[in-house]
Amino acid sequence: MFSYCTDPSALEGLSWLSCYLTTGKHMGFYISFVVVLVLLAITAPVALLFGFAGATAARSRVAPLRWLGKAYTSIVRGVPDIAFFLFFVIALDQGFEWLRHQVKCPDWDAPVRQGNDFIVCDIAKLPLSTSPQWVHETYGFFLAVLTFAIVFGAFAANVLYGGMRAVPRAQLETAEAYGMTHRQTFWRILVPQMWVYALPGLGNLWMVLIKATPLLFLLGVEDIVYWARELGGTKNARFTDYPHGDWRIWYFLFLLVFYLAFTRVSEIVLERLMVRLSHGQATTGGEKLRKGANA
Repeated sequence: MFSYCTDPSALEGLSWLSCYLTTGKHMGFYISFVVVLVLLAITAPVALLFGFAGATAARSRVAPLRWLGKAYTSIVRGVPDIAFFLFFVIALDQGFEWLRHQVKCPDWDAPVRQGNDFIVCDIAKLPLSTSPQWVHETYGFFLAVLTFAIVFGAFAANVLYGGMRAVPRAQLETAEAYGMTHRQTFWRILVPQMWVYALPGLGNLWMVLIKATPLLFLLGVEDIVYWARELGGTKNARFTDYPHGDWRIWYFLFLLVFYLAFTRVSEIVLERLMVRLSHGQATTGGEKLRKGANA
């Protein structure tokens, strides 16, 4: 980046460090932080949408829909998260390719599943082998976001379902006594109040989601953990112009500080949001606010 970086062997001290920290690979490291933040910004609302749909289905009066909702909310129990992540990435990728295969290659007579191999016609592959690199990276990121949303949506469904059940039944019965329909009671009474009960669990889920972002490394996305390992290692041919010892501890220490700062900011925002939602509510938090205002 700097004009004096043309000959790294002649540099030392801060000049060497400034050139080292502004290499193209380090720019990839800095951009990976943006990738993580974008992942969280997209995944959180999508997972919340999946969770709301799952929780709503779980309390549905329609039996098949209720069974489907409860099955979705139950997928997070007893199975490690990493197993879900690796499974959904493979399953979604093959599922998308199979659908494209059915549309684009209807005359294909060979089985798609051949032993341990999954084989589709060339034009059905995602992405195409002729696609530019950014398409491959975008597709991988899309699969990662969808996988995170499905898995954490199941967690959110459990939390929201508990929040719905925590709303006093007497309030729902009162709304029905005043002539509200089941739909009106759901949207006007249940949904506005359930967030107060669900927010602590959703806050914890947000923290877990933040800590789960290093799993992007296992899903093939070049995230901050990938770059920290690559840049900090000693035996790396990419950086022969800037040789150094094993600096992984410093890179991972930087990640530690980043995650601690991010979670602290999240805690502050969640605390303020909880105060806002609890205001005027007939809950422990709302009663505490009321007494504080009257003191």
